[in-house]
Amino acid sequence: MTARRTALYDAHAALEARFTEFGGWDMPVRYGSIIEEHHAVRKTAGLFDLSHMGELRVSGPGAAAGLARALVNEPGRLTVGRAGYSLLCTRDGGVIDDLITYRLEDDVFLVVPNASNRESVASELRERLAGYEVALEDETLATSLVAIQGPAAAGILAPLTELGVAGMRNYAAAQTTVAAVPALVARTGYTGEDGFELFVPWDQGPAIWTTLLEAGAGLGLRPCGLGARDTLRLEAGMPLYGNELDRGTSPFEAGLGWAVKLDHDCVGQAALEARSATPGKQLVGLVLQGRGIARHGYDVTRPGEAEPIGTVTSGSQSPTLGRPIAMAYVPPADAAPGTMLKVVIRGSAVPAEVVPLPFYRRPGP
Repeated sequence: MTARRTALYDAHAALEARFTEFGGWDMPVRYGSIIEEHHAVRKTAGLFDLSHMGELRVSGPGAAAGLARALVNEPGRLTVGRAGYSLLCTRDGGVIDDLITYRLEDDVFLVVPNASNRESVASELRERLAGYEVALEDETLATSLVAIQGPAAAGILAPLTELGVAGMRNYAAAQTTVAAVPALVARTGYTGEDGFELFVPWDQGPAIWTTLLEAGAGLGLRPCGLGARDTLRLEAGMPLYGNELDRGTSPFEAGLGWAVKLDHDCVGQAALEARSATPGKQLVGLVLQGRGIARHGYDVTRPGEAEPIGTVTSGSQSPTLGRPIAMAYVPPADAAPGTMLKVVIRGSAVPAEVVPLPFYRRPGP
């Protein structure tokens, strides 16, 4: 199947982006140096095309109750103009996808799944919402999504809209216009930095992209690809579906128990309650103390032992910390910070220390 292209594809090509297939889409992985793009987000700002992400509108009198049944928490507890992190779980407590849900109106919610899971999430939600007075519309191919992330993001965006973006709370969202384009602006992101995500009509994506790049040209704003997005989210300890999350992993094993509210009836409730008490593995951070990068799928062992006890889920050289870091699943008995383990890299066992997640937190105000 041919990969889809976002409305911004030509704009990326004009910037000489390197592309990769991701989640069924042809996406920019970098424009120049991934490390320089990464540092731009940490120090000034970066601009991302996220139009491959899904947008599912759930509306109707039964929307809040239906989503409470479908997800592991209750989006109906959100006030209008707020967003929340949630999970769609299997009946046996595994993760189908992690999501952001925005409450746009009393009976209108926007559910944003990962690109690769959009169709499976839409199908599962339709099944779980059956019997509720609700409609589900897949607006993915009608929506462009652009994210501006970094400490300079608010200053770049503010002059382009009447919305007081500098005063917005984290996980707030509001309908407004940006450079005369209708937009849902949310103070959300996937980089560990302050920033905003802008949902606009599909064909307005290139105009918003260009306007933001021009507005931030003198303030250090750079276009950024999926390569920098991955190193940024890894430093911030944020899970990626297919790496840290899958149908065989429970939210509690992934360190996401805080997002699960078992005080309401939801699909998988009994299994989640059981798995919360006896997690079979635990996600940890690792800082390597030798040469080499721990890649997805590499074995983790105990010192002096050859038998694998765990598996690396994500790993890279950290541009911010200047050291190789990784996330991995290990037995709970080996998950305490300070525990010394080893990662097998091309046949060599490299020492690695278990550390708390995240590896990086942005400085306070």
